[in-house]
Amino acid sequence: MKTKIIMALLALCFISCKNSNKLERENQPAIYDVEGSDKEMNTAIENANQTLADFNTALLNPEIEVKSLKVKFQNETDAEHIWLSNVEFKNGQYIGVLDNEPEYVKDYKLGDTVTVENKNISDWMYIENGKLFGGYTIRVLRNRMSESERKQFDAESGMEIE
Repeated sequence: MKTKIIMALLALCFISCKNSNKLERENQPAIYDVEGSDKEMNTAIENANQTLADFNTALLNPEIEVKSLKVKFQNETDAEHIWLSNVEFKNGQYIGVLDNEPEYVKDYKLGDTVTVENKNISDWMYIENGKLFGGYTIRVLRNRMSESERKQFDAESGMEIE
């Protein structure tokens, strides 16, 4: 149960490359919109890709319950970065379950199992002993929250973020 609660909170960090800042959705997590040219976010994505071996190690550890991969989905006009849960690495490819309902890219829906091309990985994270590892885009968005939003996020997620 704790895994699903944490995943729902992490879905708050679901990003779309549009112009506005935050889109509230009924019965779905808010979407934080980020420009595709956002240097800080692009650096976070690069860091995630450069450290993907750390995530692969965590995938092999059955004691780590929460392991997620964030993936870019794109259509002709929009891109969304969505977290996957139940991630596995098989035959050189990641497979996972879409953890929220896409807003702009309608080829997929909540709960779909998808195979991931490595070029579309935008983040990874796992939680061990309450501490967040990876989650580079989460950190960028958390740093951009107001103090009260950050306190609420920290309290609700229960994660220690350094």
